[in-house]
Amino acid sequence: MTEMKQNKVLVVLGPTAVGKTALGLELARAFDGEIISGDSLQVYKTLDIGTAKATAAEQRAIVHHLIDVRAVPETYSVHDFVHEATAAIWDILARGKVPIIVGGTGLYVQALTDGFHLGGNEDHAAVLAYRKTLSALTDEQLRALTDDLDISEWNVRRAIRALEHAKFGGQLANARSPFDFCLIGLTADRALLYERINTRVDAMMGQGLMAEAQQLYDNYPNAQAAQGIGYKELFAYFDGLIDLMPAVEKIKQNTRHYAKRQLTWFKNRMPVTFFDSFNPDTDAQIMTYAKEFLHDTHSNKLD
Repeated sequence: MTEMKQNKVLVVLGPTAVGKTALGLELARAFDGEIISGDSLQVYKTLDIGTAKATAAEQRAIVHHLIDVRAVPETYSVHDFVHEATAAIWDILARGKVPIIVGGTGLYVQALTDGFHLGGNEDHAAVLAYRKTLSALTDEQLRALTDDLDISEWNVRRAIRALEHAKFGGQLANARSPFDFCLIGLTADRALLYERINTRVDAMMGQGLMAEAQQLYDNYPNAQAAQGIGYKELFAYFDGLIDLMPAVEKIKQNTRHYAKRQLTWFKNRMPVTFFDSFNPDTDAQIMTYAKEFLHDTHSNKLD
């Protein structure tokens, strides 16, 4: 058997409730890995249920990074994530283990995998702000902006990269990531995924989501974290603007819409290899795919 190459990073992506946490744990056990959360809300302490963090037992079994690293009133940015995730990757690699990023915040993970390691925070923030603006455009609008740019095999990801290079020029010369990422995506039949989302929201309510949201409402109603799905809908209930059951249904609806946006982002803007979460053969297929990547018997470098 060939030895695993250095600087290899596994990335598990997909919509909410598709099974990313379970897959990340399975990969970590199989390849002696540690998990880096790629979720913009799991960084906050005390917000456990609404952010669907790995359980305490799961975190004891496998080392997790970027969970509970911010107090609720604090802000957290794409730049923070890229900086801290990069440091975590180097730390994990230095100890001979495999870094496994698990999450669904597309902009955060894409900023990391695309290698935005610019010299200063201001330049870094400017590039990411520009990317966020471009990411909100339709394909037609992006095509109009890239008419004068030489892009072979046009797609959204290449278009955004070309526009970034056109705007920032030499600042992006050293932007390529030092890591080799393997992007593994989980997807599912939409009806099955939506059923799973609805069931998970009901389970969260049974686990104490209401109390978690109430604590956030009472103490930090204007915090960045308070805008998370599962919290903001219950704020309307606490304000007396909506009954509880319609508020819960709103959580389910917003979560379903978010899952759809996540899939669109991963499919259109990142080079992800997708697997069907509900296919009984998927786990074995992913394990083979990851093993081949880690032992360099297939290449999945970003272009």
